[in-house]
Amino acid sequence: MTENSPFSKEIVDEKIKELRISDPGKATIREIVALVNLVEEETGKKFIRMEMGVPGLPPAQIGVQAEIEALNRGVAAIYPMVDGIKPLKEEAARFVKNFLHIEVSPRSCIPTVGSMQGTFAAFMAAGNAEKKKNVTLFIDPGFPVQKQQMQVLGQKYESFDVFRFRGKMLRPKLEKYLSKGNICSVVYSNPNNPAWICLTDEELKIIGDLANQYGVIIMEDLAYFGMDFRKDFSKPGEPPYPPTVANYSDQYILFISSSKIFSYAGQRCALMIISDSLFSRDYPHLQQRFGGTDFGSTITQRLLYAISSGTGHSAQWALTAMLKAANDGQFNFIDDVKEYGEKAKVVKKLFLENGFDMVYKKDLDQPVADGFYFTISYPGMSGNQLVANLLYYGISAISLDNTGSREQGIRACVSFVKREQFADLEQRLKLFHAHFSQML
Repeated sequence: MTENSPFSKEIVDEKIKELRISDPGKATIREIVALVNLVEEETGKKFIRMEMGVPGLPPAQIGVQAEIEALNRGVAAIYPMVDGIKPLKEEAARFVKNFLHIEVSPRSCIPTVGSMQGTFAAFMAAGNAEKKKNVTLFIDPGFPVQKQQMQVLGQKYESFDVFRFRGKMLRPKLEKYLSKGNICSVVYSNPNNPAWICLTDEELKIIGDLANQYGVIIMEDLAYFGMDFRKDFSKPGEPPYPPTVANYSDQYILFISSSKIFSYAGQRCALMIISDSLFSRDYPHLQQRFGGTDFGSTITQRLLYAISSGTGHSAQWALTAMLKAANDGQFNFIDDVKEYGEKAKVVKKLFLENGFDMVYKKDLDQPVADGFYFTISYPGMSGNQLVANLLYYGISAISLDNTGSREQGIRACVSFVKREQFADLEQRLKLFHAHFSQML
C-alpha cells in the first residue's frame, strides 16, 4: 500500500481475509464495523469512525428517568399491548399534531422495535395488500438495510437516484414507474440518508398526488426528524413544520425513531404512524394472506404479534415521557442534536481542504445543510476504491453504491467523530492526500 499510512497494511489485509470480505469497498455497514473493531483491537489505535449512523450524544435523561421509574413499578413482568401502551399512543398523536401539523388518532400510532421493525412489517403488509402490486419503489439514495429487508422477505423492488430528478422533473420520473401498475409502495427518507437533501413541499405534493392516482402506499422515513437545521422546527404547535407527504395523501406510513432525535437508540423503540384512512382500509388479498381484518389491525395483531409480540414495555414509558416533554414545550430535542450540524461543518472543511469534493453539494438551489451525514469523493477513485483506501488511514465509511446512489463517493456520518479526534482526522487526510495527489 503506502509508506505513510498510519495503519499497517498487513494487519488490515489480514483482518479483511479473516472476515472473508472479498472487496472492502463493497462491504456492508456491519462488515465494516466488524473489520474496524478487529483492526482497533489488534493495533490499539482508534479509527475515525464514519461508517455507522449511530447517535453520538448521551440519551435524553427524561427518557432514562422515566424508564427507571417504570422498571421500579414492575413493568418488566408485564406484557404490553401489541399495539402499544395508551399513554404512548396519545402522546404520539399529540407529537404528530404539534410538530407536523397533521391529525391522526392514537389508534394509528404504533410503537415498534426501532424503525427497522416498523419498515419490515410495513413492507410485508404493503407487498401483500393487492395481488398485482408486488414491487416496492425506493427513491434513492437511501438506507441500505431496507433493501436487505426486501431480500429477507423475498419481495421485489426497483429504485432510482433522485439527485437528477428534483423539483418538477420528479413527476415524469416517478410516473414512469407507477404507471406500470405493479408498484405497491414508495419509500424514501427525509432528510435523506445519506445525501442530506430534503424533499420540498412541491416534491412531496407530486409524490402524494401520484400515490392517490395510482393507489400506492407512501412510506416516509423520518429518522432525522426536524434535523434540517436551516429552519427552526423546535416549537410545538408553531410553524414552520417539516414538509411531509401526509399533507397531500391519506395513504401514508410515517416512521419516527427515538434513536437519533432523542439519542435513545439502545432501547429500540420507534413509532409507526399510519394514516387513519389507510389503517381502517380493507384489502381482501391481505386478509386472505394473513387472516387479519383491516390494514392497521393486520400489521399490529398479525405481523407485529408474530415478529416480536410487541415492543419493550419500559422503553415505551421512556418514549412517552420524551414525547410529552417535547409536546409540553419543556424539552427542545432539536437544540440537543444541533451538535451534529456543528461537527459536520468542521469535518467537511477538513475533507475539502485535502483534495476531496462534495458529491451531493446542492439541495435544489441551496447548499446541502450540515447534518448527520454528508457525501464525499476523491479525484480518480470510485466510491468502492475510496472506502478501501481510507481504511489504511484509519478512516471508515461506506460506499454510496450501498445506498442506491448512482454517484461515485462515500457516505460519511459525523455522529461518532469526537471533537478531540479532529486533529487526528486532519493529519490522516493530509497523509492520504499527500500520497494520492501524486497519482492524479
